[in-house]
Amino acid sequence: MARLLLRDFDIRKGYLNTAAQTQLIEVLRPILKAAPLFRPVTPSGKEMSVRMTSAGPLGWVTDKAGYRYQGQHPKGADWPAIPEPILDIWQDLVSTARDPDCCLINYYGEGAKMGLHQDKDEADFSWPVLSVSLGDDALFRIGNPTRGGKTESVWLSSGDVVIMGGPARLTYHGVDRIRHGSSRLLPKGGRINLTLRVAH
Repeated sequence: MARLLLRDFDIRKGYLNTAAQTQLIEVLRPILKAAPLFRPVTPSGKEMSVRMTSAGPLGWVTDKAGYRYQGQHPKGADWPAIPEPILDIWQDLVSTARDPDCCLINYYGEGAKMGLHQDKDEADFSWPVLSVSLGDDALFRIGNPTRGGKTESVWLSSGDVVIMGGPARLTYHGVDRIRHGSSRLLPKGGRINLTLRVAH
């Protein structure tokens, strides 16, 4: 495993080996069945290119009512629990004192991306956001605490983990594109990104 610090983003390259990545995909399958991926719409009415769902007591959603955390999938069911192998990553890299109450699951198909944004819907910014990359490579862009200015980019591969804490916690970041077909982890290609958060 190699560690890279880029604008206070703590990037652990190769943190998860192939067996650990495969295990995570297996524990995600029942979650995706119980809480299917959906394509969210921003408050402005724009449909996002990623599909998403969540696990844990709270899930992050967006629609015309705004960005927020809530206890149920848009179809009405409670979110499934966060699997232990995912919690193990948080406990190893962040804290054993408190578990995250949201695991946001984003799926990037071919052509999907995520514009520069801040993760700021949480109540307590002292807890970092932990990001896990599975599947195809993603070009991850890091900006600044405010919009605009020079940015830097790094390719994230399957098994990489990023810790966004301290000064990086409210830094703008996004995914410009994925390198479709660069990984064989997902049978149909694409990228799954898990972000673990303390929401409340």
